Amino acid sequence: MKAALYLLERKPLRKVTADAIAQRAGVSKATIYKWWPNKSLVALDAFLAGMTERVPMPDTGSAERDFTQQLQSVMEFYASPLGHLFGQFIAEGQTDRELLTQFRERFLYSRRESAKVMWRRGVDRGEISPELDSEIVLDLIYGPMVFRLLAGHGSLSPEESELMVKTIFHGLRSPAAKPFESTQGMRPLVESEEKEHLESLS
Repeated sequence: MKAALYLLERKPLRKVTADAIAQRAGVSKATIYKWWPNKSLVALDAFLAGMTERVPMPDTGSAERDFTQQLQSVMEFYASPLGHLFGQFIAEGQTDRELLTQFRERFLYSRRESAKVMWRRGVDRGEISPELDSEIVLDLIYGPMVFRLLAGHGSLSPEESELMVKTIFHGLRSPAAKPFESTQGMRPLVESEEKEHLESLS
């Protein structure tokens, strides 16, 4: 796994071979095939291990803050050399349906289950309405990031990730829940808001 991670951070998936992984790991190719049917699944498991290590699931006491911090970590990971593999798995999966199936089963579902833990904590604390469909909402939270990652039309900055989560939670929040106050000063006040703010201070 470490050998695969080393190679995948330096070369595209298509150029990393089972022979290269075996040579880097100091084992025979037969050893690799004992555990994985092909090098793409070695890469997939290495990718999941790398992401799990670098992208923790926080527990801050606020679902909005949890998703904000986690999305920021995910974006930072996807901007890294190893993170670029995400798009390569999607691309390869368009012609290799088995790889796409394995991508969902070995990577995507695992990460979503971890995200649902943050979701359920938010519901239990009364921050999120229990009537909402968690599957749809998770797509709304992470979908814009994936689209930007694949299309390259927008930023993957920490500021953008906070704004994405804030926009979603504006509609998710239970009426009784206290809004999460950002410490990053994401959006400047528009002129009318600034005037009201100044008047409130006077």
